[in-house]
Amino acid sequence: MTTRVVIVDDHAIFRTGLKADLDPADIAVVGEAGDVDSAIRIIHELEPEVVLLDVHLPGGKGGGGAEVAASCQDLAPEVRFLAISVSDAAEDVVSVIRAGARGYVTKTISGAEVSAAVQRVAGGDAVFSPRLAGFVLDAFGTADVAVRDEELDLLSARELEVMRLIARGYTYREAAKDLFISVRTIETHVSNVLRKLQLSNRHELTRWAGERGLL
Repeated sequence: MTTRVVIVDDHAIFRTGLKADLDPADIAVVGEAGDVDSAIRIIHELEPEVVLLDVHLPGGKGGGGAEVAASCQDLAPEVRFLAISVSDAAEDVVSVIRAGARGYVTKTISGAEVSAAVQRVAGGDAVFSPRLAGFVLDAFGTADVAVRDEELDLLSARELEVMRLIARGYTYREAAKDLFISVRTIETHVSNVLRKLQLSNRHELTRWAGERGLL
């Protein structure tokens, strides 16, 4: 079956070239976006099997590709994200994988390799460029990251959404409006997050989230 794909990159020329390089026999590009806000909207409208996602994007709250992936987790696991970037920086890889991406490849790979990666991600596999594989294993295998994973696992999906907004400086009212829930519900979630993470206030929460690349 043909895999439906949305390409998210802020360079139109790259999107055009990538679309031409993907195998048309197995992949159908059903949409494109060049910034965070339009990407979130289009992904929710089209619900593709795979999103090819650049890490550095304009718009939104400044979170780039990680923000897009995190904002579309309500569509998981039907929609899967494959990051594709010129960057192989540790903070970029870790942030987008933590946000929900299933893989990370660099823009140096060929069209055939991207096509194969799309199919593997669509099938549920995790895919990384060979030059990043060792780094990813090292990064997620450290004791420090293991502890962070355990802490994140304490939070529900909704608590994670609320935590990100509050840590980014949203007021309770702004967070409630953004998530379409009541201020009282936001207060309850924040109280639960602080208790689970053993933090005292939103300033500590902002520092905690920043250290983990979650902002």
